[in-house]
Amino acid sequence: MADNDWKSRLGVVYSTNPDFKYETADSAEPETIPPGRQKLIVRIDRRNRGGKQVTLIEGFTGRSEDLAALAKTLKTKCGVGGSAKDGEITIQGDLRDKVTALLQSMGYNAKRGN
Repeated sequence: MADNDWKSRLGVVYSTNPDFKYETADSAEPETIPPGRQKLIVRIDRRNRGGKQVTLIEGFTGRSEDLAALAKTLKTKCGVGGSAKDGEITIQGDLRDKVTALLQSMGYNAKRGN
């Protein structure tokens, strides 16, 4: 981090102490659990999407890089688009059965939701 990175210090009161060093709280990401211990729920969602259906994969515990890699694999094998953020993978369309089968073949403990 640069010494003059003022955007990360917004809302901080000025200090007259010349030895004061502002420290940011770095939140550590949790370690990725092995696939056999992950409990993933594959469900469909239609809310706030203009009537379009998406498949949601919830319950992933781990780093965001591993979540993005899993999402990319699923999107490639299904041939559709999607996204991965906040511990949740979104796949366009109703592909619950296909995604559940793919996850189980990769060794994940996946269940089909609603």
